[in-house]
Amino acid sequence: MTLFNFNEVQDISDWKIVDDVVMGGQSNGIFSLSDSGTGLFKGNVSLENNGGFSMVQYRFACKQFEAFTKVSIRIKGDGKDYQFRIKSNESDYYSYVASFKTSGDWETIVIPFASMYPAFRGKKIDAENYPGNQLELIAFLIGNKKEESFRLEIERIELI
Repeated sequence: MTLFNFNEVQDISDWKIVDDVVMGGQSNGIFSLSDSGTGLFKGNVSLENNGGFSMVQYRFACKQFEAFTKVSIRIKGDGKDYQFRIKSNESDYYSYVASFKTSGDWETIVIPFASMYPAFRGKKIDAENYPGNQLELIAFLIGNKKEESFRLEIERIELI
C-alpha cells in the first residue's frame, strides 16, 4: 500500500512543517519538491531557547489494514540520524517512533511495525509498540541534540 509516492503525486500541500518554534525554539525546516521531483525536507536545527527539532508531517484520511507489518521508505539522506513517526489517530498525544541513520546515498529503509515504540516529547511512554492496524499521520523528524543543517530527500513511503 503506497502512502505517498512523489514520482506520482506532485501536490505536497498536505505536508506541514512543525518546528520547535511551537515551544520557543528557533529551528527552521522547509518542505518542497526537489528539481528531480522528490520531497525535500531541509533546514537548520537550533538549540537556542531550548529548541532542537524540526519535523515534516503528512495527515490523511484513516487507512485501515491488516496485511502489512512494515513500512518501506525510499530516501536519500545526509548521513544524519532521523526519526520516522506514525500516529494511529491524528488526535493521539503520542507517536510511534523508529530511528534510522542515513548513508548519504539513495537507500530503502524498512521498519517493522513491532519495533516502533510510543513516545511523547522525546520520551518513551508506557504503552505497547505500534499494533499496525490503522494510521492517519506519518512524519519525519530530526532532533539530534545538536545544532546542524539537514537535508532529507523522500521518494516514496509504502506499507509492505
